[in-house]
Amino acid sequence: MIKDDLTATDPAGGACDHAALVRDVGAPLDVCSSCLEVGGRWEHLRQCLTCGRTGCCNLSPNRHATAHFVETGHPMIRSAEPGEAWLWCYPDDRLYGAER
Repeated sequence: MIKDDLTATDPAGGACDHAALVRDVGAPLDVCSSCLEVGGRWEHLRQCLTCGRTGCCNLSPNRHATAHFVETGHPMIRSAEPGEAWLWCYPDDRLYGAER
């Protein structure tokens, strides 16, 4: 389902090579587990589309979603915020499903 969204919403007419790594990861958590572990706070949540880990966004002090990408190389995330339906490819700096 997410892979179909990548192709359908990309104005450039196709998904990047990293779309092949997207998995059906289920629903995201409503917390950043890493923030809970360290007593941190988060602004918005993102979900890894390779393993399903939910982490906080780059506006959050700890930036756990990006840290997860750096640590694992898992390239794509989606917003875990209600009402948002966009995806992001870190290596290609590419947004899907929302206007830039």
